[in-house]
Amino acid sequence: MKNLPHLTFLRSFEAAARHLSFTSASEELNCTQSAVSNHVRSLEEFIGRPLFVRLPRSLSLTEVGEAYLPSVRHALQEIDTATESLISQKRKREVVVSCPTSLASMWLAGVLRDFTAAHPDVQVKVHGTVWSDVDEDVSDISITMNYAEDIPHGAVQLWAERLVLVCAPGFEVDGEPLSRPEQLSQAQRIQVLGRPVYWELVAKHFDLPPLVSAGQHQTDVSTLALELAAEGMGCVALPRAVVLPYLQRGLVVEPMATDIVNPWVYCAKFKDRTPAPAVKLFKSWLLNAATRLEG
Repeated sequence: MKNLPHLTFLRSFEAAARHLSFTSASEELNCTQSAVSNHVRSLEEFIGRPLFVRLPRSLSLTEVGEAYLPSVRHALQEIDTATESLISQKRKREVVVSCPTSLASMWLAGVLRDFTAAHPDVQVKVHGTVWSDVDEDVSDISITMNYAEDIPHGAVQLWAERLVLVCAPGFEVDGEPLSRPEQLSQAQRIQVLGRPVYWELVAKHFDLPPLVSAGQHQTDVSTLALELAAEGMGCVALPRAVVLPYLQRGLVVEPMATDIVNPWVYCAKFKDRTPAPAVKLFKSWLLNAATRLEG
């Protein structure tokens, strides 16, 4: 590294040039007037040129001082900014995530469990959402459900979502276990408000007439719809990511195989281009977990 003037000399020069006073600079820097004067003199000796014209009761910059000041000021600002950034990143061991409540309870909870076991020093706060995200300034990472053809700019689709048709083990339609597509028109079905397309896609998949919702259970909460199905109150079509934990625990079953592309997909948006280390760490963990779910 090249031989450079001491940082203290540069700070004293910048403060003295801003105030045009060694005394005012010393008050700002919390040192003596003579210390600031000595720092500036040492800098002048290092450069080999005078930076100030010393008048009886004031200072003025020489041409060299005026030319040198902008570069020194910019360099000090860069140092201050970089230092503050490092300090704030070191202090921030917190990640704020917003996520639909259904996905938060059925998928994100497991991701958080594994992440916390590996990184116990990082705190993750989750804001549950239903139909819309919280204020975008609140969350470091925002997970939303979006129409596949209308993904927000800057958002990343987490996986290719599929719809799953499920019901409780032993669920019957007119005294027979649900096992055939043609039984769906007579089956008690659970409707997720705001997502009528789910049953429309099921009917299209099995080449059935429209499955009307009259007289069916309805809710705008996917996890409640799933719980109703587990209680034997009907069958329901939901995203695979929401249903998977119930399937794995045997609380619901798939009465018939389906492979239905869901036009609504889960996406993640990351607020900062240069995130704090904790946010960057959780982002990587989240994306890896999403990859495993799709696989």
